[in-house]
Amino acid sequence: QVQLVESGGGLVQTGGSLRLSCVASGPTSSIPIVGWFRQAPGPGEMREFVATIRASHKMTDYADSVTGRFTISRDDDKNTVYLQMNNLDPEDTAVYYCAGKYYPENYQNPDTYNYWGQGTQVTVSS
Repeated sequence: QVQLVESGGGLVQTGGSLRLSCVASGPTSSIPIVGWFRQAPGPGEMREFVATIRASHKMTDYADSVTGRFTISRDDDKNTVYLQMNNLDPEDTAVYYCAGKYYPENYQNPDTYNYWGQGTQVTVSS
């Protein structure tokens, strides 16, 4: 059973940057697909796809709302996946989760992921 632990969240002003880390208890090379999701505060808010990266070829994909501002990367030697977030906006305020899965299909759907971290809070003030 792989465990994922996120860190790096915090409070930042509009336009600022944060780098989130997701450390796996086992080799990240054994988790072909790693994604970042976020869930904004408030009732009824769904877990939203942010970015994903594959172990093979390091292929990436991003939600339209973060393209050009966020960068996902992975260092399998350190069993870590990162999410570099630049030019943050108050609408980016959410709990950010990393998740892992084995198959690439439907990677934007959180229900297809096998492993989840506990989340890290990101708050962007205006």
